[in-house]
Amino acid sequence: MSIRGLKKKQPKTFKVRIITVDAEMEFSCEMKWKGKDLFDLVCRALGLRETWFFGLQYTIKGMCTWLKMDKKVLDQEIPKEDPISFHFLAKFYPEKVEEELLQEITQHLFFLQVKKQILDEEIYCSPEATVLLASYAVQAKYGDYDPNFHEPGFLAHDELLPKRVLRQYQLTAEMWEEKITAWYAEHRGIARDEAEMNYLKIAQDLEMYGVNYFPIAQNKNHTDLLLGVDAKGIHIYSINNRFSPNKSFEWSSIRNISCSEKELTIKPLDKKAEVFKFFSSQLKVNKLIFQLCIGNHDLFMRRRKVDSIEIQQMKAQAREEKARKKMENQRLAREKQLREEAERAKEELERRLFQLEDEARQANEALLRSQEAAELLAEKAQIAEEEAKLLAQNAAEAEQERQRLEITALKSKEEKRLMEQKMREAELIAVKLVKESDRRAKEAEHLKQDLHEAREAERKAKQKLLDITRLNYPHMAKYPQYFPGDSRDANFDKGSTKLDLKDIDLKRLSFEIERERLDYLEKSRKFEDRLKELKSEIHALKLEEKQAGLYS
Repeated sequence: MSIRGLKKKQPKTFKVRIITVDAEMEFSCEMKWKGKDLFDLVCRALGLRETWFFGLQYTIKGMCTWLKMDKKVLDQEIPKEDPISFHFLAKFYPEKVEEELLQEITQHLFFLQVKKQILDEEIYCSPEATVLLASYAVQAKYGDYDPNFHEPGFLAHDELLPKRVLRQYQLTAEMWEEKITAWYAEHRGIARDEAEMNYLKIAQDLEMYGVNYFPIAQNKNHTDLLLGVDAKGIHIYSINNRFSPNKSFEWSSIRNISCSEKELTIKPLDKKAEVFKFFSSQLKVNKLIFQLCIGNHDLFMRRRKVDSIEIQQMKAQAREEKARKKMENQRLAREKQLREEAERAKEELERRLFQLEDEARQANEALLRSQEAAELLAEKAQIAEEEAKLLAQNAAEAEQERQRLEITALKSKEEKRLMEQKMREAELIAVKLVKESDRRAKEAEHLKQDLHEAREAERKAKQKLLDITRLNYPHMAKYPQYFPGDSRDANFDKGSTKLDLKDIDLKRLSFEIERERLDYLEKSRKFEDRLKELKSEIHALKLEEKQAGLYS
């Protein structure tokens, strides 16, 4: 046998892409695989055991269809693409999420899918409920709220509210974030799986939760109704109202559902009740409705039976896991609390240390300031003491100066009095001198008058003498050389003597008058000089008095 023959023949494969709500995976499938083989492979890859809720969905010719488990993958009407894309989604919904969803992965997948349906407005939710659901979604993603870490704007890139709600209220992104954060802060201590479960518990009470809608007609010509299939039964809605059904058939009240081409018949358990028939636009839609009815009815009946061993084991494991997680969460919460308390204590100690250091620093600064102030005060005291000494000295000097000025003032007063007395005396002397001058002037005038009279008398005497001479000696007048010597001489000598005596008296008198006049002028000059000196002294004394008054 050849080596090639020893090798095992490799089966032919094709590629598929599995798209979950938050991830994508690729697998290689054998050509002979059925839908269940591919589905089990995906569930094993996800670690999912609650497989009955999920299915593989694909879109063909604009219609969403679920992959059949009992037929080969390639034999079904699937898209002709490489790789072939399937969406791994929840096909059936639980009645009570808290009781039926056992695994954390199951709960997480349901949470992501329901959240996407609410944001895509496939499930209607009131604005108030959307804010609360958004707060649980934030708690599941970010954990406990920490104002130091979760600063304003940390939700800017998260899609948390439907666009319909954003359009309905004219609020800014910051306002919405503030509303969500207010609820988010209330969820402190809630773990991720618990937050997701709280989200689903609120969502399962919404009217459109878990309902698959299909357009139907009560006759072949008109499509004026909607048929909804969910975990509780079949509901008939008007075309414009998906919240309140016009008619409902619970699974417990349905006896049989049959499908033939485009017609679907619902037979109630009560045989007397009316059989409900409706028509769909396509056979594929009828088959899809029929599959969903069978699957939901099976789960409805399964919930009301005793759990199988596998379900019991899963529930026990889920309880153990929840208890373990609860204890773990409690332990983590205690550790977190202790850590927070330790951090708070550390922060308090650091704050106290910083406060003490600050107080010590302030005390040192205050001490330094006190020392500087003391030194400054000592220096100021020394300066003040020196200033006091200087002031005392200045005061003593001022006192001495005051006494000196008083003495000076007294002297000045005395000198002033003496000066005034001297001035009065000078004035008296001046008056006397004036009087004397007047008297002398009068005397001089009298003397001049006497001199004039004397000279006039002399002239008259000489004239008389000449006249007498001419009368007595007429011939001698022409010849004076022939005068008798003795007689002429004797007479002449007498007249001359008289004349000389008179001339001498006149000269002496004139000399005395001139001398007295010069003496008077000299005395007047001296007196004027003395008056000027007295005026200068008086002016100087007045200036000293003014300066003494200003200094005082």
